[in-house]
Amino acid sequence: MQIRKAQPQDCEAIVFGNCAMALETENKKLDKKRVTKGVKALLNDESKGFYIVAEENGEVIGQLMITYEWSDWRNGTFWWIQSVYIAKEHRRKGVYTRLYAYIREKCQEHNVCGIRLYVDKNNVNARQTYEKLGMEFSHYDFMEEDFVL
Repeated sequence: MQIRKAQPQDCEAIVFGNCAMALETENKKLDKKRVTKGVKALLNDESKGFYIVAEENGEVIGQLMITYEWSDWRNGTFWWIQSVYIAKEHRRKGVYTRLYAYIREKCQEHNVCGIRLYVDKNNVNARQTYEKLGMEFSHYDFMEEDFVL
């Protein structure tokens, strides 16, 4: 398995993963054209973030996206993990662990003060995985006002 920064040729696989993850976790059917534009926008502009993929035998089997949040309290940037998807047949085999280790290593090369993510309260497997890797629950709750979905 190879872990690497995503390239434009990974767009289709990432779009598939994003759509599959939304359907599986939130029962939302995403507009593939909109998602494709969004993935391409990020792949072409690293100021928005970047994707990391896990590849095996030339096939993308896992992914995550990193976006940025500036912290004036810490004078550093948090990396937010989003759009996590591991192909069903590759789950519970250490793919996410390898993706996370790659991200943690890259944090050392940048002004990253921490890693954050949000996780569905009912996704027990994901929650256990994140805790096992050293993440802790924050005292903050996530709120939003969504103008698209």
